[in-house]
Amino acid sequence: MSRFKSLFIGLVCATAGVAAIAQTQAPVQTSGALVIVPAYGEVKHANDQATVTLMIEEQDKDKAVAASRVNQKMKQGMDIVRKQDPGAVLSTRGYYTYAVYADEQPQPRQASNKTRQPVGWRVGQYLDVKTSNLAGLPKTVAAAQGVLALNGLQFGLTDETTRKLDAQRIDATYRNLNERIGAIARAMGRNPADAVLDTVDFEGSGNYAQEAAAPKMMRSAMVADAAPQVEEPSFEPGETTLSMRVVGKVRFR
Repeated sequence: MSRFKSLFIGLVCATAGVAAIAQTQAPVQTSGALVIVPAYGEVKHANDQATVTLMIEEQDKDKAVAASRVNQKMKQGMDIVRKQDPGAVLSTRGYYTYAVYADEQPQPRQASNKTRQPVGWRVGQYLDVKTSNLAGLPKTVAAAQGVLALNGLQFGLTDETTRKLDAQRIDATYRNLNERIGAIARAMGRNPADAVLDTVDFEGSGNYAQEAAAPKMMRSAMVADAAPQVEEPSFEPGETTLSMRVVGKVRFR
């Protein structure tokens, strides 16, 4: 009799174990669940604008002489750029004047407070040139390098192109949001049609990709007083990627 009793107890325990497993494997209820879904979108476009930085620096014992040469050469350089590219936008900046001191031997401690006297002056100025004439850019830069030095070069997009791309960027971002909501719904065992978009926060990160491509900088040495004709440089404008982030709040029915 005890044998049948033991068998009965074993069957009861097994049945209880199966019921417990089935209960733990029951699907999680997601009705009314609120899900935060981040999404991303980006568009690419060939750069159609360049910002060229030209500069001139002169050094002389006489500050006025150095400044006069800088002023004269900057004017010449601006005239050359305007002639080569009439549509370019020019802006000058960063006019500086620094004293130049001779290399001195270490002085005795009692003479350390001696005022140093400048042996010359260093004067310079920068010129920024913004243009969308990329085909003529090498010729313009080569002509300007006869007087000025190439200090920097950055490619990017014009304001008009950026505005045109904005709609494409929003469309790509919203499309990615819908794709991710569908994937999340299927992972939760729900029909994507049960998802109701509660809130859409475009640029939800607060910070997203920069509007312009990373600067492509080029350095050039100071030009001599009588520089020979400069061969045209080679430039590759590359492309810019515009990115956007969106955060959606989705509630399941």
